[in-house]
Parts: sequence; C-alpha cells; structure tokens
Amino acid sequence: MEIWGHSANDAGERHTLADHLRGTEERARRYGARFHAGELAGYLGRVHDVGKGSCAWQSGLLRAEASGGRVGIPHKHAGTHLAFKAGLGPLANVVFGHHGGLQCRPELKTALREARTDHKASVDEAIDRVSQVVPEILEGPGLPSWVQTAITSAPLVTDVLVRMVFSAVVDADRLDTAEHMDAIARPDHPVAAGDLVERYEQSRLARLEGRAPSPVDADRARLYEQAVAAAEGPQGIYRMPAPTGSGKTYAAGAFGLHHARRHGLGRVIVAVPFTTITEQNAKEYRDLLEAPGQEPVVLEHHSGIDLDADGAPGNRWAKLASENWDAAFVVTTTVRLFESLFCHKPEAMRRLHRLAGSVLVLDEVQALPDRLLVPILSMLRTLTEHFGVTVLLASATQPAFFDLSPFQDVPARDVIEDPAPLYRRLARVTYSWWTDPAPTREELAERAAASPSVLVVCNTTSQAQELHEGISRHRQDDGPVLHLSTRMVARHRQDVLAKITELNKAGAPAAVVSTQLVEAGVDLDFPEVFRAFAPAESMQQAAGRCNRSGRLEQGRVVVFDLTGDDGKVSSGGEFIYGAALEATREHFGPGKAWPDSPDVMDAYYKDRFKYTNVENDGQKIQDARRDGDFPEADRLFTMIKEVSIPVVAVPERYAEDAERVREMLGLLRQGVPPGHLLRELRPFTATLPRGLAERKAAGLLAPVVGDLYEWLGDYDDERGIVIADTKEYVF
Repeated sequence: MEIWGHSANDAGERHTLADHLRGTEERARRYGARFHAGELAGYLGRVHDVGKGSCAWQSGLLRAEASGGRVGIPHKHAGTHLAFKAGLGPLANVVFGHHGGLQCRPELKTALREARTDHKASVDEAIDRVSQVVPEILEGPGLPSWVQTAITSAPLVTDVLVRMVFSAVVDADRLDTAEHMDAIARPDHPVAAGDLVERYEQSRLARLEGRAPSPVDADRARLYEQAVAAAEGPQGIYRMPAPTGSGKTYAAGAFGLHHARRHGLGRVIVAVPFTTITEQNAKEYRDLLEAPGQEPVVLEHHSGIDLDADGAPGNRWAKLASENWDAAFVVTTTVRLFESLFCHKPEAMRRLHRLAGSVLVLDEVQALPDRLLVPILSMLRTLTEHFGVTVLLASATQPAFFDLSPFQDVPARDVIEDPAPLYRRLARVTYSWWTDPAPTREELAERAAASPSVLVVCNTTSQAQELHEGISRHRQDDGPVLHLSTRMVARHRQDVLAKITELNKAGAPAAVVSTQLVEAGVDLDFPEVFRAFAPAESMQQAAGRCNRSGRLEQGRVVVFDLTGDDGKVSSGGEFIYGAALEATREHFGPGKAWPDSPDVMDAYYKDRFKYTNVENDGQKIQDARRDGDFPEADRLFTMIKEVSIPVVAVPERYAEDAERVREMLGLLRQGVPPGHLLRELRPFTATLPRGLAERKAAGLLAPVVGDLYEWLGDYDDERGIVIADTKEYVF
C-alpha cells in the first residue's frame, strides 16, 4: 500500500510521502549549506513528516480528502523522536514545531517523553512503515563540530542556529507542498545580487546625466566612491555615517551589490524604520535595477504594500517571493526584519534562512529602540560571525553601538575613515536656539507666519494643531498654511505631501506645520525650519529638510521651547523622549554644540545609553533565548508598543468614496475575511492614541473589527481628527 504525504491536487494526483520527504530534504540541505549546516537541515527535512506514515494518519488523510476537512491527527512526534535519537538535541524542536512554531525546552521534553509513552505505538508504526520506503530516516548525520561547540558553550548561537535550520526546513516543506498542490515548479530565483552590479552602475550614470546639477554633487560622488571601495573589504559589520542629502541611499545600495559580488553573496536586504522610507527606497532601487521586460529582482515587503492587487506589475512573483524573500534585492522594514528574527511562528520565520550569505543594510539605525538594542546587536553579531552575513549600519546620526556590550570587542569597519570633513562640507544650515527665554505659542506662530517658506516640526499632535491654527491667523497672502500628522487619513496626508513637493519644486511660498512624520523618508526642502527641542538625532533629521539641495549658502534651523499658559517652559517632548531629551540638553543648546557635530553626537549617545539603562533593557529576552524559550522571547520582543488604534474616516474632500467605505465597513462587521478590505481601507485610515480615544473620544468611535474603529465625529479639512488633546501624545 502506498504511503501518502498530501491529498490529491487539482490534477487528481496524490503526493507520496517518500517524494515529499526527499523533496524537502533536498531543498533544506541546499538552504542549510549556506551556513555550514546542510546535512543537518537535510536530515531534519527528511524526517519532519515521518509521523504521517501511521495507519491512523493515512486513514485520516483519505477521510479528509473525501470530506474537504482536516486530518486532525498529530504527526510530529515520530520525526521529533528520530531527531533526538540521532543526537541533534535542541534541533529536534525544528521537527516538533514545523507547523505550530518553535516551543520552549519543557514542551520539547514533554513531547519526547510522549513519543516514548502515550504515542509510542503510532511512533513505532510510522517509523517502521516509512523506513521501508525511505531507509535514510534511520541514519542521522550527527552534529558538525561548530554546532557541538555552540550547543555546549554558546547558547545565543544555538538560539540562532535553531531558528535558521527551522527556517530552512519550513520553507523547504512549504515549497515542496506548494509544487504538488499547484502542479507548478517553484525554483529559486535565478539572479544573485552580485549579478546586478553592472545594471546598477549603468542605470545610476544614466539618471545622473539627466539630473540638474547640484552644489552637493561632488560630495555625493565621493561618498559613493568610498562605499564601492569599502565593499571590497572582508565580511563583517560596517558603519556608514552620512549626513542627510549626501546620497546615502545610492551609496548603500552600491556597497551591498559590490560586496555581494566580491564575496559571492546571494542577496542584499535593505531594512528601514518607516514605511514611507521603505516605499521611497524601493522605488529608487526598482528604477535602477528593473527595466520593462526584465525579470523582477526588487522585492518590496511591508504592511503598506498590496500584494493582492489585481494587475500589479510582477504581482504574482512579488506575492510568492514575499513568503520567503526569494529575491536578489529586498526592501523591508526593520519591524518586519527583527520581529521575524525573534518570532517563533513558521510563516514569519520561513524567510530567515535567506539572510545567510547576504548583505544586510540597516538604514536610519538611530531609530532602533533603545530598550531592544542588546538583543538586536547580539543577533547581528551572531549573524555576521556564524552565518555569513555582512551588516552595514547607515545613519546621519551614527549611534555609539560599539560601546555596548554585544559589540564591544567587534571590529568596526568604516566606509568613511574620517566623516567629519564630509559633515562640515555638507553643513547646509545654521542653528539658533529660541529657548531662553522661550516664546509663547502666539510669538512662535507670528514669527513663523512672517517667513515666506517655512517648516515647523512639533513634538505632539496638539502642539502641531495649535501652531497650525496660530500661523493661519497671522499669515497674510504669502502662500498656503498646510498641516501634516497621523490624525489625517493616509490619502489626505499623501495629497498634502504631493502639494508641498509641488510648491517646493516651483519655489513657491508655503508654511507647513507637522509632527515628526516628515523627518525621514520625505524629500522636502525649506529655507527655514523651526523644530521643537527634541533628541539630537531628531533635530538633525529635521535639519535635513532645510536647504536640502544646497542651493542656498546656508539654511536656518530654529530650535524652540514653548512657554505655556502656566508660565512653565517645555518642548512638549518630555513625556515622549524621557532620558534621551535629558542627554540632549547636556550636550546641545545655547553655548553648546550643534546637532550635526559627529564627535559630540557620539558623546551624547554614550550618555543617553547610560541614562536609559540600555544594558539592562532586553536582558529578559536574552535570558529566554539562552533558555531555549522561543515563545517567551517572541512575546517579549515587540518593536512597536501598541499605543494607537486605526480609525476609518472619510473627509469631505473625498465624499465620492464615502459609499464604498461604508460598504466595506459593513462587510467587515458581517464577518467577511478582512484581508483585501483592510488594504482597500488604508487610504481612509488615521491613528489615535488608545488612551486618548478611550478617555476623550469613546462616544465618537464605532467598533468595526478587532482594533479597527469608525470615526463618527467631525473631520477638519486641514487638520484631520481634532480632539482636546494632552501634551503626552505624539501621534
């Protein structure tokens, strides 16, 4: 009697278990070979579904095939038992968790005990039956010497090894299954990152020839050349401090591709902290690396992209590639990257093995949360030392990561040997401080309104709304006064950004009041910027929107505090930034340094990390990793704390879409699967702080599904959702 692995596909063909085990083994071995664990991963792929060989499971498959239901019979104990019996220790978790996720050590021990007691009859039966058609399941490969060392003396390396092997086996299993069910081959992408160097260089030169000259062109070219030269160096961890406007995006891509070619690496993965930057960078790289008729090579993967959109270019490829990052060039968010690395669930983890033998570009690294730096840096170090990864840390405000314990004895390789001259040459702004005495809101509004073209960046939404109202009162006929915050629905924000960009390009006057959302990934250019006192890196990011093109001799950045109605002076950021703001005031301000001083920035980060107790933060995650408690590490590692809720609203300016929005909300309330509906609703979604919504707007919010609400209150045509706010809310 034939032993089956999967039910019949649309062609009426069942998948034999022998074929599935060998197909999974072959792929898993190939993926594991990238980090010197090919035989190990191959064996675990070979035994992962051995439990399906029991008569009970085979009968269940036939019943499920006839009824369209599920088999409902556990099949993981047999393979888990074989893996442990073969001496693979904690790697038996790979088989035990290949459907439900990696488990903690006590759960694995319980499963192994059950395999010898409660499930012994079915385990023995399955092994006996499957070994007759796949005898290799009885022959474990043993552990490579470096794995033996890791298991006995380096628990954090063991943690990453289990994750990587798990990823290789899960991805191999899913791909082999998909090939059977879809009856379509799923080969790996044929293009490697190193193959794209010439295409990148030619496209870049063509774009530069068609661009208007800029005063900063020479410095951008110099940075690019240094990045290409540094790419010839050995694998490891590189730093690239580069001021805003210096061409960091192009240079980082060039480093990644040239380094990949130099070392035979498979892909370049660029991770950035904000979706807006992800979208912008993905477009830049796609324009450089893809032309009509060419095979897609750039995968953009984040929550804001609709991989199900009908007719999207390369949509089927992108949707499949997003499952496991099977692309030569991947652009994603740091949230997706690191939450996948610390996850314990198979669907998020199946892409991790693609990191092995790759270049990982982390852009805007100053945005990584302090409380998670120790586990993040520890993970990066392990990836570079054991899994063939090169890491590039890129930022205009390079944090002092190499003073923290995970990096203290790691050699830092610098793309720019001495960045200070570059910062001096590209210092396109002067700073002034309006903090002592601090202005009132009315004084600040009046002064900003008198500037023909100005950007005001605030720490809180309430601050931005109040200043927008004040500037609007004082503004004469000198162009529009525009507002940006996440209280506006996404489409409203995008339309306002497009209008600002159009005004910038035309050199037309405009006053813009915004929260921090303009400080990264938004290509704006103002001669004067007002910035509420904030951590040094935020002030420098705001300065990057001032005289960005370098066409003025100097732009002007005014850093302000505000005097409140009670006479107290505040930036509005004390609750938000905490110790980071305290460290900033020690190093930057009147009579002190400007935020674009790299040496002082380094001293600031050292104090900031001390004040925020970075070394102790994240230790519970590290302890969970050392203990092999994958679910607990996953639970503790959260890049974004859930403090806001999504709210659907239809501004009057988009009234023609109101009926469709009501229809979609109705479908969601009826229980229709939310996937495509939520994506279609994104343009009409704003965010509100959960606490604020519960205390001051509960009667204006109608539940839809999950955490999604419908806004029933007024929507200001310029400022979006307006609620009596408090100073502690940013968004």
